[in-house]
Amino acid sequence: MRRVRITLVMTLILVYGVAFAQEEDLEQANQQLQERVESLEADLAEVKSRVEEGTKADADQEKASVDSKYAILLYGFIKVDAAYMTARANDSGNYARWVESEAVNPNDDQFNLTARESRFGLEFKGPDLAFLNTSAKMEIDWYGGGTENKNVPMLRHAYFQLDWLKGAWSLLAGQTSDVFSPLVPYSLNYSVGWWIGNIGYRRPQVRLTKAFDLGGDFRSRIQIAAVRTIGHDWPYSPSQDTGKDAGFPAVQARCELAFPLFSGQQTIVGLSGHWGEEEYDIDAQGEEVNATSWSANLDLFLPILHWLTFKGELWTGRNVDSYLGGIGQGVVVQTTDGLFVNGTNATGTLIDVWEIESVGGWASIEARPWHRWILGAGYSLDDPHNGDVPSGARRRNSSCWGNVTYDITEAVRVGVEISYWETFYKDGVSGDSIRFQTSLIYRF
Repeated sequence: MRRVRITLVMTLILVYGVAFAQEEDLEQANQQLQERVESLEADLAEVKSRVEEGTKADADQEKASVDSKYAILLYGFIKVDAAYMTARANDSGNYARWVESEAVNPNDDQFNLTARESRFGLEFKGPDLAFLNTSAKMEIDWYGGGTENKNVPMLRHAYFQLDWLKGAWSLLAGQTSDVFSPLVPYSLNYSVGWWIGNIGYRRPQVRLTKAFDLGGDFRSRIQIAAVRTIGHDWPYSPSQDTGKDAGFPAVQARCELAFPLFSGQQTIVGLSGHWGEEEYDIDAQGEEVNATSWSANLDLFLPILHWLTFKGELWTGRNVDSYLGGIGQGVVVQTTDGLFVNGTNATGTLIDVWEIESVGGWASIEARPWHRWILGAGYSLDDPHNGDVPSGARRRNSSCWGNVTYDITEAVRVGVEISYWETFYKDGVSGDSIRFQTSLIYRF
């Protein structure tokens, strides 16, 4: 009996001890849980405070920003060019047009460093309709004039475009590149072959385009535009501009055919041309002489391999200096005081005006054989008719070049170009020069 009582007492003590221990463990667990809850509440309060501060900062930033209700793409590049020429080039040498005669500037080498070609542009998209897409573009560089460290902006492109989804019609209005001879060679020189065989520039215009699907991989496109005629300064014209004085715009047109040739890539062949007129007043009473401007052009874009492309253009025309042909010579003005190219500094009474005929073209190869590398080479020629230009005028201009560029990063490109230039003068001494150019470009 005594053993039973002892056993019972021991059992009660054991049960009480276990219950007491469990109670202490529960109290300790509750205390730890309470501490964790308080810590989470503090962390939540801090996160809430940061979210509120960020929301307020975003609201303030939105109020301070300038935005558009349509999509805008900013693009362009910063380009620094350093160039050395063994003989003097026309137009300061930042870019080359032709070489001065050795009779005027013998062995006059020059060095130039500029950032004028740096470019800034905006592309606008929308608003669109179910049947119509709208877009626009604005672009400038810094070749508008001014001193070398105080450059003036120059408008390159400023136009809007309407694209009808049904029928593949497009309407463009504003300033952009000429319709004819649309290709340019790959070159570091800013002038991309202008005045030495690459014809066509930029001017205000209204352009209509129609595309055609010919079946398979064949397609075609026709373009026609009414453009502003850029003429010459002429003192007897009331407007001082012979193009404006004509009273109507010039016309440009082009048709192209695209088809697969090598490796399934699209080859594009284009035929194009332009026609316009200038009016030269003989006196203040309005007696006049008219001069026409026209060209006929062929262009070819030919991908040979996926990394190798041939491009080229051929043309012939008259009075094409405003289109950067004829080595910058469009007409010869005959007055009682003599002959004047483009009427520059003309004096005396006007007797006659005749157009300078010229032929030209260029061909280039562009290769991308390795990642980040681009290699280019080409030849270009502008050859005015010898009988049209007066003594001392430029009668032939040519250049051959080669270049290589490398993309250090996606944005940064470095390049080197070497070119040889030769310019002939009627009844005069020719000029030739070797041009070395390096370029550093940051694209955005």
